[in-house]
Amino acid sequence: MPRVVDHGLRRDEIARALWRIAAAEGLEAVSLARVAQEAGVSKGRVQHYFASRDELLDFAAQQLRLRVDERVRARMATAAPSSPLEEVRVLLGALLPLDDEARADARVGSAFLIRSLGDERLRETYRAGDRLLHDAVADRLAAARDRGELAALDPDREAVVLLALAGGLAESVLLGGTDGAGALAVLDHQLGRLRP
Repeated sequence: MPRVVDHGLRRDEIARALWRIAAAEGLEAVSLARVAQEAGVSKGRVQHYFASRDELLDFAAQQLRLRVDERVRARMATAAPSSPLEEVRVLLGALLPLDDEARADARVGSAFLIRSLGDERLRETYRAGDRLLHDAVADRLAAARDRGELAALDPDREAVVLLALAGGLAESVLLGGTDGAGALAVLDHQLGRLRP
């Protein structure tokens, strides 16, 4: 009886090999042959699932976004925030590279961000993700304002500020300018300033 192959799992394994290379060496080091070597499969196997390097990179970028979404959902479920403002803290905290997996994802995400500057499709993927994050944060800030947890501020503008802060803190953690505890303390400081 022929073996049943889980094609989705194979594609994910190949994408994870790409992430390991990109996290350690950047996207410049990614080639179909190098990814095949890292995944422990033949180049032909990689080409069976991805016709080109660009197709592989596009898939990996989509998977990266799904991984970040999954991490945010998992942290929200684990933390079980009791208020909209606490939900904002958990959501933003989930965007910070506080563990090895999140650090690797952040390094790869930074590489993809640079690539997106010359790739309209990838740029739109980033913009769509940014819009979803902005809307999630702004909605929770609006709910916090309605519950009296937040000063009479514009939730959309504050969402922009908080996401920019989280992005800057993530970069600082990656570069060693601060650690995870320091980044969370800055985030808490800013959220405290939004209270009435």
